[in-house]
Amino acid sequence: MNGPTSYPNPLLAGWRCGGDGIQRTNLWYRTFRHFFIGTVGTFFNLRVYERRYEPARGGAVYICNHQSFLDPILMSLALRRPMNYMARDSLFKSWVFGNLIRRLNAFPVRRNSADTGALKEAMRRLKAGGQVVLFAEGTRSIDGKIAPLLPGVAMLAQRAAAWAVPVVIEGAVDCWPRTRLLPRRGTIAVQYGQPIPREQIAHLSPAEFVKMMHGKLVDIQNALRVRMNRPPIEYDPKQE
Repeated sequence: MNGPTSYPNPLLAGWRCGGDGIQRTNLWYRTFRHFFIGTVGTFFNLRVYERRYEPARGGAVYICNHQSFLDPILMSLALRRPMNYMARDSLFKSWVFGNLIRRLNAFPVRRNSADTGALKEAMRRLKAGGQVVLFAEGTRSIDGKIAPLLPGVAMLAQRAAAWAVPVVIEGAVDCWPRTRLLPRRGTIAVQYGQPIPREQIAHLSPAEFVKMMHGKLVDIQNALRVRMNRPPIEYDPKQE
């Protein structure tokens, strides 16, 4: 497919950092990404598949499952373009930490409420050509299963983004489950799915969109588990 939102990204070739002419990375972002590539990538034996599916241009919303605190780092390390993140507002109360994560493209969102301000900020960044990740389950998984997705993700994907990209992280729940204070070593894999252009999802209702996207995430997860020599996870068909 040609045009301003073409993919696969022809510029992706290994671990790269830097902007693409749409949203530039700042020094903090580049520095921390290089740091995490060397530390997180090595400590957890990180494997990344299909990063060629990063859209070369255009606003993209990445809809990802949520297994651990590491997920924002894990899902973006292999991407050339900078990522934007929603982070709970309590993390911004510390002046030092709040300013740090702002420099890493994070912006606050109130949990357990309809935060229209955060949604508007996400839409603004997407319409400006940025990439935004959404952990659409709303909380970390306890057992690795992908929970039903929150319906609010449909609005961003259908109204503001040129692309919706499914992403699955597998193994993080074993390395850093909710019951552990600190992570342990292990293998973690990240796999990107084929981007879906907005024209293909604009006609769907929010319920139809989240059901479709949940099914794609489940399919990617089980294909990835087979790739990792792990048995597929069985899901209740009513939840897919």
